[in-house]
Amino acid sequence: MEARCGRLLTALVVTVLGAAGCSKGVATAPKPGGTAPPAPLQLRLGYEADLTQAGALIGVQDRVFSNSLGPDVTLTATVFKGGPDEAAALQSGTLDAAYLGPNPAIAASVASKGGVKIISGASSGGAFFMTKYAIKTPADLRGQKVAVDEAGDTQDVALRTWLKSQGLNPNPGGNVTVVTMPNASMLAAYKQGSIAGAWVPEPWASQFQVEGNAKVFLDEASLWPGGRYPTTVLAVRTAFLQKEPDAVANLLVGQVAANDLVSRPSAQIETDALGAIKALTGVTFSQAVADLSWLHLAFTNDPLPSAVTADGAHALFLF
Repeated sequence: MEARCGRLLTALVVTVLGAAGCSKGVATAPKPGGTAPPAPLQLRLGYEADLTQAGALIGVQDRVFSNSLGPDVTLTATVFKGGPDEAAALQSGTLDAAYLGPNPAIAASVASKGGVKIISGASSGGAFFMTKYAIKTPADLRGQKVAVDEAGDTQDVALRTWLKSQGLNPNPGGNVTVVTMPNASMLAAYKQGSIAGAWVPEPWASQFQVEGNAKVFLDEASLWPGGRYPTTVLAVRTAFLQKEPDAVANLLVGQVAANDLVSRPSAQIETDALGAIKALTGVTFSQAVADLSWLHLAFTNDPLPSAVTADGAHALFLF
């Protein structure tokens, strides 16, 4: 395991430094009487409160990222409700790096003409279309409302792509209505009968099943070759990468270390990840939800580029 992670770390760091075109090297203390050292660099990181971003949750919660970045970099981490908001923050320059779904990352890269780059994978799988048991075939979704957390995010693109492949129309005035709401609000809406289901990542999918008596209508993995598709990637502003290649390389060191922890989680790591989601959303998960969620997750530093390309093509077809 250590040898494999070491080789991967080397490859990631070399990739980042090569993309930046240079390395700033190791900072040295000023000579007596010289100029005072500069203020610590700030790295502004965005992430979301779900288990497909467990590496980010642990990286922030357990200070894995702060340790890998070192004392000369101050990490400012901000939770977002969804990838499109993170993408907008990357484009505007209010974030330097973000964990988000591949579709918002692609959209930001295209809109900024390469101003945003995907530099690592984070997770694969863990997204499901959960529905009430009365939905037995795609045709049963006609006239129904189904939820995603944010328009234009990866789950929204996946849901709309699948609905269209089934001859259904999720566009305004179509025969299926796609509504947006925070993941943390969906179960209550489902229990109240205002939605028939939702396309959600873990742990929200397992919460639907355990606490809402919903069924897995579709595991998104079944739609991809070998069941492998990116749920979360790590992206950075290209300008930040070029200006601060060492900071980005060290962030990648933390990314690999955090993913190693969540790939073989201890009870403490599971508790920390779900505790972070509770702190960010106010939602407490039962042990049954937690246990089921972790079974559905895979963590990879490989961004799965062919699947990312396919995701981009899906979004282009839809919008």
